[in-house]
Amino acid sequence: MNRTGILLSSLAAGLFFFSSCSMEKYCPDPDVDLPAHILRDAAETDSLALADMEWWEIYTDTILQNLIRKTLANNKDMQAAISKIRQLRYGSRASLAENFPSADLWLGKRNEILNYYGEGLNPHPEPGLKAAVSWEINLLGAGIWQTRGAKDRYLSSIEGQRALQMSLIAEVATAYFELLSLDQQLDIVRRTMEIRRESREKEKLRFSGGLTSEIPYRQAIVEYASAATMVPEIERQIALKEHEIALLAGEFPSRITRSNTRLKSQFLIDIPVGLPSELLLRRPDIRQSRSDLDEAMANAGFRFASRFPSFQISANAGFEANTHSWAHIFQSPYAYPYVYFLAPLLHFGRNQNRYKAALEEYMQQKSKYEQVVLTAFKEVNDAMVVYQKVTQTSALLLNLQEAARKYAELAELQYLNGVIGYIDVLDAQRQFFDAQLDLVRSICDEYIALVDLYKALGGGWNEELPPGALTKIQERKQEKAVRKQMNDSTIQNRPGLSKEETLRTLYREYLGEQVTERNEQLIRQDFSDGSEEKGAAVSEKKKKRAGKDRRKQAGGKAD
Repeated sequence: MNRTGILLSSLAAGLFFFSSCSMEKYCPDPDVDLPAHILRDAAETDSLALADMEWWEIYTDTILQNLIRKTLANNKDMQAAISKIRQLRYGSRASLAENFPSADLWLGKRNEILNYYGEGLNPHPEPGLKAAVSWEINLLGAGIWQTRGAKDRYLSSIEGQRALQMSLIAEVATAYFELLSLDQQLDIVRRTMEIRRESREKEKLRFSGGLTSEIPYRQAIVEYASAATMVPEIERQIALKEHEIALLAGEFPSRITRSNTRLKSQFLIDIPVGLPSELLLRRPDIRQSRSDLDEAMANAGFRFASRFPSFQISANAGFEANTHSWAHIFQSPYAYPYVYFLAPLLHFGRNQNRYKAALEEYMQQKSKYEQVVLTAFKEVNDAMVVYQKVTQTSALLLNLQEAARKYAELAELQYLNGVIGYIDVLDAQRQFFDAQLDLVRSICDEYIALVDLYKALGGGWNEELPPGALTKIQERKQEKAVRKQMNDSTIQNRPGLSKEETLRTLYREYLGEQVTERNEQLIRQDFSDGSEEKGAAVSEKKKKRAGKDRRKQAGGKAD
């Protein structure tokens, strides 16, 4: 059986290679003809992109950083994604094990009741100790295709978790900036209420003293009440925004601590977006879609191979006696090997239709992958246009606010000198009030536009694997690497992390680099018109930037 197994394995490997060539023929590569630039009107490409920065370098507010870390640790969707990684990792291992021989052991006793014609009832006891070994080999590697599909699902789950992390970071940052903006709006409204309260009291004294009619006094009351009605609405929005952040962080509704720093306009800055090939390699949703495409190809390969015969090599051996007693069971050995040749003759039509359905499923996934790539470029262009326009709007609104402030001051002086009426003063104050609120909202839009651009470029995640997704062996190697490097004074702590936490993060990033290497190779194969060289240059630069330091600091090899 040994020689037969080796021979069949060699035959299956050769036929699997033939099957792979066939699948590449019937499963065409995706059409990813990359444009010369990521942005529509870009004059030149830049190899250094905004998304190359880590999220804690973009969001420097330490309170926001703590909120993001809490969200990544406690968010329920994130925990479910980590659990899915573990589930598919176990499934991938189980699928791999199905390609190897299986062994079973049976210990027991059974009674066969025989009643042949003319012989009468004859109980036939059989105590026994039996072992069975079997190994099924498909000629075109159906089991290998199935294993590849399980591995692709596992890789897709990792990229899905990273895409979720990218989205969660963007959602937390967006909600946090909106919360700061609402705080500023509430502060402006309350300061305006105080100014209008003073104006109301002044107009009341003027009216009581007979200096003015009742109309200015009533107008002052209306303006104060108008500002006061805005306070409950803004407070409502603040409470709901706090509840939203608490939900993202996996907590019950509570008050969210935030910075007292006021949002300030960043004005229009030149943001490099990088090369088109970098966008494909960087965005986890594109990498996830590429893994799904490869899984669809593996499923088509499995259906292709399932149409053809397979061998099953089996061997049964053990001890079996035909008496009630176990005393002489080891004196009754038996063994018989056998080889099955299974040909799905009557099932070929059904398997053929399943294979064709799998090919169509691949074509659907191919179109989805191409659509994801197109959508990525659209999102980057949209985000860049929005960022450019809102920063221009902020600059204009800043000038408008300054002009409205001076207008309100002059109107107050002219009113006191009797040149204009009180209605003109109220109009000037109202314009200044609206200009302040519009500027704060525009600056908030500017921050959110930068968040959206950073996310669209694929920023907001790193190659760190979540702790819950590590195997026991990886955890032991991590602990070993951490203990080994604890006394190294050259290691710089990450913002908000201790030295030990930094080392754990570095180790998980090292593991993440290995996980994504295969996906990046597949995506590079999709490049056309010389983009392969660009992708290789991107990968080389990435490895030089991160690989050496992380491997040196983390130490050891990943499992």
